[in-house]
Amino acid sequence: MTNNNPIGVFDSGIGGTSIWRAIHELLPNEKTIYLADSKNAPYGQKSKEEIVALSKKNVDFLIANKCKLIVVACNTATTNAIQELRADYEIPFIGIEPAIKPAAHNSKTQVIGILATKGTLNSELFNKTAEMFQDTKIIEQVGYGLVQLIEDGNLNSAEMTQLLESYLQPMIEANIDYLVLGCSHYPYLIPQIKKILPEHIQIIDSGEAVARQTKNVLREKVGFSNTEQSEPVFYVNSNPAVLESILNNKYNVIQKDF
Repeated sequence: MTNNNPIGVFDSGIGGTSIWRAIHELLPNEKTIYLADSKNAPYGQKSKEEIVALSKKNVDFLIANKCKLIVVACNTATTNAIQELRADYEIPFIGIEPAIKPAAHNSKTQVIGILATKGTLNSELFNKTAEMFQDTKIIEQVGYGLVQLIEDGNLNSAEMTQLLESYLQPMIEANIDYLVLGCSHYPYLIPQIKKILPEHIQIIDSGEAVARQTKNVLREKVGFSNTEQSEPVFYVNSNPAVLESILNNKYNVIQKDF
């Protein structure tokens, strides 16, 4: 079974490129379309209704561009909207949510930290998942301001360092041994985070797991592409400079209102 249509990936901004990279590395012959809704970032402070509406807008755009499956590369959109998306569209969806399970299973101290958006931590899906691990203490921290700094291109700013230190220090003092990154933007902060955390604390993000699930869905439901490696397409509805920079200026980014 083959299907040469593209894989669609969307996020509230540039952060989902961390998920796109993992998919592209695992499945280099698949066409991909990445949609950055940076004009409406961050999603984490919005209501569930707003998040669902924005997610459907993004899905409509990707379906219009003939995508064969859609990766919701945003924790907030997944935890607040994926049930509605699956109910309203026939196309397969792959979501992303904080990797609590591997952290809880592997923790020696039985204390793990979750750095995520308010929208993710307040969602029903997140709380249902967290309730499965009653024996593990979960230190939750909303990453206020982090997404906006990343979207503004201030990845290595003094303000970013100060925010990360204020969010992570209480987790260190609580004796976490795993830190779960609950936002697709946050993997870009790993170099700064590693400077703050003691070496024994492991950092977990969801990129590789999402890529493996994408491969599984292609195999079981959709079909792989039989074409040679093709150039990915990137769309953004705000200034493309930050997205171009995060992609190391390797790809053309199309600025388009959607």
